[in-house]
Amino acid sequence: MSILDRQPIYTEINNCRDCYKCVRTCPVKAIQIKDAHALILHDRCTFCGTCVNECPNGVKQIRNDVDRVQMAFMSKRKVIVSLAPSYVSEFQGLEDNFVRALYKLGFDAVSETAIGAALVSQALDMYIIENGHASFISTACPSVVELVKKYYPECVDELAPVPSPLQTHSAYLRHLYGDDIVIVFIGPCIAKKLEADEHPGYPDIALTFREVEQWLEEDNIQLENIDTGIPVEFIPAKAGKASIYPIENGQIETSKIWQNKFVEQGALSVSGVERIMSSLSGTHTDDFLETLNCDGGCINGPGTTKKDSAVVRKKSIASHVMSRLSEPNVFDGDAEFAREVLKKGYGILKAERPKALDVTREEFSDEEITKALLKLGKTGPDDELNCGGCGYQTCRDMAKALLAGISETEMCVTKMRKDAESKVDILLSTIPHGVVIVDNELNIADLNKRFVDIFEDYPESFLDAEGLKSFRGSPVSMFVPFAEKFREQFYMQKPAQYRFMHEGKVMRVTFFLVESKLLLGAMFEDITTPTFRREAVIEKAEDVITKSLATVQQIASLLGENAAETEIVLNSIIDEFNVHTDSSGDYGLVEESGDR
Repeated sequence: MSILDRQPIYTEINNCRDCYKCVRTCPVKAIQIKDAHALILHDRCTFCGTCVNECPNGVKQIRNDVDRVQMAFMSKRKVIVSLAPSYVSEFQGLEDNFVRALYKLGFDAVSETAIGAALVSQALDMYIIENGHASFISTACPSVVELVKKYYPECVDELAPVPSPLQTHSAYLRHLYGDDIVIVFIGPCIAKKLEADEHPGYPDIALTFREVEQWLEEDNIQLENIDTGIPVEFIPAKAGKASIYPIENGQIETSKIWQNKFVEQGALSVSGVERIMSSLSGTHTDDFLETLNCDGGCINGPGTTKKDSAVVRKKSIASHVMSRLSEPNVFDGDAEFAREVLKKGYGILKAERPKALDVTREEFSDEEITKALLKLGKTGPDDELNCGGCGYQTCRDMAKALLAGISETEMCVTKMRKDAESKVDILLSTIPHGVVIVDNELNIADLNKRFVDIFEDYPESFLDAEGLKSFRGSPVSMFVPFAEKFREQFYMQKPAQYRFMHEGKVMRVTFFLVESKLLLGAMFEDITTPTFRREAVIEKAEDVITKSLATVQQIASLLGENAAETEIVLNSIIDEFNVHTDSSGDYGLVEESGDR
């Protein structure tokens, strides 16, 4: 396994194309563009999975840990699933069959992560009863915890003093069944893999729904056709109201103190990373903040397939919870263990509370930023278009990323366009022939001074760079009388080459496609001198024809058809070399078969 594969999210570099969509959508810009490839800066990443969902080429990949689970099956230890409550929205109508499928895959038992959620809520209720408030940021979402640690270190102490529901559930399973077990989380979240990596055993391994569905497919297990004789069992019991945790406001509603008290509850729910970042950087309240990185909650996590709309998924969770509340013997907490959670906090994981991480935040002077902007072709405020094409919100942000070494000048769309135009302008100005490029409406897209000089007599002072630009958008017919010849070249497999007379000169026009059916180029060369050489050949050919015809008349009976063939050949030479004139107004274009 490569170093990249050891991270929960990684990039398949070979297939990464320079589209910069991951840069645009990453909320913390934890992406480095290197050699046109987008690499994840894992020390800055919050593992929210946005890049995985947004990558148009599918090169942002979730680390697959199924093989680790299969190895755990071989260890003879009991392998227990910690199943996220959002499985109900992921496998609507087949929820029980999914649980059966987990047993069929080889798991020894299934428990619901919502049991850990119930214990977290119970512990926080105890804190409120003893302290009168709980002015914390929830730790239910590991991606939010990473966000606070790395980007809002001043808020680290405001994180709730209890671990996440998954970590608490893992600790509870070990409390009930001992340490000789393997705990495998299955759910919608990529960041849970980070919890497993950083706190081994709490859980041991984390899989996304996507991974499990792929596993089921590989083992040819179809949920629709699974043996319904396999019992649907949960240990130590079915989860109760805490199963509502994966939707916005779910944690608050699970609290026996805050539930059904929307106005005076002292707790607020915020989902969606942009709103969370706004809340953390803005004015704080004394309320408890339930924070879920995914917009709308875990039901919209990056490890889901999103086969149904968000409202359908939310409805499925609500309906499931309502049905659970009417069932007997659902889990409603464990006061003794909840007290232990409140007392020890992260100690139940044999770990310390989250600490602020030193994420590089380079500060650059205005002078440095100005120099970086110059590299991007931004010579003044008017050049700072802030188009966002590079992935950064402003040109100054892009300049800072350039200084930090995580972006490349080629990411600037306007710079690349200007560079391309500059190269084209240089080419057009130095080429010794006239060149014009037209669009499929036969309007001029670009041209050079030599082209204008061939057909029109403009003052030299007018034909500077700006003067030439003024012709753009004008019909090419204002210069050449055979504009329609341009139109037919758009649809030819290989554009043709023609000769014509213009003001006593022999000209050759060579058409070439710039962009199929969109842009066509034409190069005009003065080939008068080579043509005069040909005329000498023509004169000699005509003399030969005249003399040959006289001879033919005298000895026609002897030469017969051979004389006629001689005449045909010589006339074809004349036609090949001669430049016809035509009064029809199309300059008498003569098609050539190739370069001469």
